[in-house]
Amino acid sequence: MDNTTETPVTIIGLGRMGQALASAFLKAGHPTTVWNRTAAKADQLVAEGAELAPTVADALKAGPLTIVCVTDYQAVHGLLGADDVELDGVTLVNLTSGDSTQAREAARWAEQRGARYLDGAVMAIPPAIGTADAVILHSGPQADFDAHKTTLDALGTVSHLGADHGLASLYDVAGLAMMWSVLNAWLQGTALLKTAGVDAATFAPFAQQMATGVAAWLPGEAEQIDSGSFPAEVASLETHVGSMAHLIEESEAVGVNAELPKLIKAMADRAVAAGHGGEQYAVLIEEFSKPRVE
Repeated sequence: MDNTTETPVTIIGLGRMGQALASAFLKAGHPTTVWNRTAAKADQLVAEGAELAPTVADALKAGPLTIVCVTDYQAVHGLLGADDVELDGVTLVNLTSGDSTQAREAARWAEQRGARYLDGAVMAIPPAIGTADAVILHSGPQADFDAHKTTLDALGTVSHLGADHGLASLYDVAGLAMMWSVLNAWLQGTALLKTAGVDAATFAPFAQQMATGVAAWLPGEAEQIDSGSFPAEVASLETHVGSMAHLIEESEAVGVNAELPKLIKAMADRAVAAGHGGEQYAVLIEEFSKPRVE
């Protein structure tokens, strides 16, 4: 591919993810400039055709689009806030992990210095970058995303969530909550079945079927949450509470940790005490939506 036809890209930060991002741009034919505090991390990328910039300031001057993927937001400010760094006219896509407050503050900080700013979250492991399996979320001005979407497509399946710069970070942690909840539920079930000699590999297909089935309920549950009405179309919360008690009793009887089901039941018990026992499970959103009172 003729590199001169593709948009130049700069990558600041060459950890495993930064290296994967740079490699994906190179494979897609984009002239790619890289910078890292430890320059040796760029050696393989340089061998693949990347240009190593001597300073952050030089890296930013190499093209209109700069991807930042460093340790944390403090590092972002430290690198891009140096006296010799000019941000005016640069589009920054910050894929550094952080929270939504940091993302919004970074957006204001960058825009005050003349940069266009998109915050992002990479929902993938480094080997997936450059494939459709790599989901990469962006938030910030729609026009800035649209201007560079064709270039960003080299990284995987990219999407724009909205103008609020904090949305990508919020989606990131919401996705992690889903991931850990599914894994923890599977581990609870696996621990139970191990007491009867059933191994994890045997349970996994059944667990996968259960997870897929429950996932299919989400659009309907979402309609109830968004409408604020929770008729018990399938089962009441009180019915679920009875099953939760059974799970706790079974876990304790066979010597398996019951902390997780006890936590879930405690939240459900509070909802029942508040008068929601006859409503559908999604009414628990009211418990999740408020801070825990000690």
